[in-house]
Amino acid sequence: MTQIASTLAQQIARLVHAERLAPGDALTERSLAERFLVSRSPIRTALRELQRAGVLSPAERGGFEVADPEAAEAFAASESGSDGSEETYLAIARDRLAGAIPDRISENELLRRYGVTRPRLQALLRRMSEEGWAERLPGHGWRFLPVLTSMETYRQSYSFRQAIEPAAILEPGFILDRPVLERHLEQQRHLVAGGILEISAVRLFEINSEMHEAIAECSRNAFFIESLRRVDRLRRLIEYQQKVDRELARARCIEHVRILELLFDGKNADAAEEMRKHLRALGPLKAP
Repeated sequence: MTQIASTLAQQIARLVHAERLAPGDALTERSLAERFLVSRSPIRTALRELQRAGVLSPAERGGFEVADPEAAEAFAASESGSDGSEETYLAIARDRLAGAIPDRISENELLRRYGVTRPRLQALLRRMSEEGWAERLPGHGWRFLPVLTSMETYRQSYSFRQAIEPAAILEPGFILDRPVLERHLEQQRHLVAGGILEISAVRLFEINSEMHEAIAECSRNAFFIESLRRVDRLRRLIEYQQKVDRELARARCIEHVRILELLFDGKNADAAEEMRKHLRALGPLKAP
C-alpha cells in the first residue's frame, strides 16, 4: 500500500472502533472520502487492506461492511504500536502552542527537529491538515494555521459556545439524526461505565467535540455548524496540553448522556438549557 492508504486503513479501523460500529454496518467509499478529504482511490485500497485483515467483508449490494469490530481495534493498535507517532504529534502541538514553530516551515526542518522518518512525518502532517491546523504549501513546505494560544481567548470560546449551541438545538429546522446520535449516546455511556479511564486525551477530545458537532448539525443551520467546527479546530491544541481529570471528565460525559436522552425524548427546550449549563460549567474548569 501507499503511505496514505496505510494511514487511511488505520484511521478507518479507529473509526470502526471509536464509533462502536456493529457487524453488518456499511462503509462507503464516498462517505469515507468526504470524511477524510481524499479521493476514492486510496480509500478503496485501504478498504481492501482491512478486508484482508478481517476487519471488513464485502457487502451483498457492493461496497464493504463491518465484519469484526474486535479486529478493527486490534488493527488500529498494531498500526499505531510504539513507533512514537503520538508522542511526536503531541510534541509538535506543544511546540506550536508555545510559539517554538514558525508559521511556515519545511519538512526537512521538521525532520531535523523531531527525528522521525519522512513517511511518518508526512502521515502526521496529513493528520494535522485533516484536523485543520496545518496546510501544505507548494514544494515541501507547510503552513501552520491560527489557533487559540491564550487562556483568555480559550475562555471566550466557551462563552461563544454558550450562545450558539443551545440556539442550534432550538432552531425551527432542527431534525434529530437518530442513527448518528444513537452511536454518540452509546459512546458516552461507554465512557461513563469506565471507558473514560482508558482513553487518551486526544481521543477524548475528538469523541466529545464530534458529539457536540453532531448535535449542531441537526439544526440544519450552516452558520451554527461551521462556527462550532471552527471553534473546535482553534481550541484543539490547548485541549491537548491539559491534564485530564478522569472523574471530572466522567461527570461531563454524564451530562452529555442527559442532553442526548432529552433530545431523543423530544424535549429540545430542556436539552438546550442543559447544554447551556454544561458549557457554563466547563468554561471555568477548562480555563481557570
